[in-house]
Amino acid sequence: QVQLVESGGGLVQPGGSLRLSCAASVSIVSLNAMAWYRQAPGKLRDLVARLTRGGTTNYADSVKGRFTISRDNGKNTVYLQMNSLRPEDTAVYYCHALYNVGTRASWGQGTQVSVSS
Repeated sequence: QVQLVESGGGLVQPGGSLRLSCAASVSIVSLNAMAWYRQAPGKLRDLVARLTRGGTTNYADSVKGRFTISRDNGKNTVYLQMNSLRPEDTAVYYCHALYNVGTRASWGQGTQVSVSS
């Protein structure tokens, strides 16, 4: 089982920035893909951004141009840089890893991001 630990959440004003980190217990180059999801109160958990082992990225339409997913293979860490934050970005953000040829998945514990003035 791959362990994932998120960090970097917090309270930020609209228009501000945050960077989330997700540290994996294994080499991330062995994982098929890593992603960030978010879940707001009363809503489903939605994909925010995904980064495949081959380097392909995809983003939810609502965050394109504002959020960037990246990785540091040496640190086994994936990041989510979030700029121009909006109140509607408020949610618990979860890290997700897909591995074993896509047959297994792990979730982190989540980190709260709140955007408010």
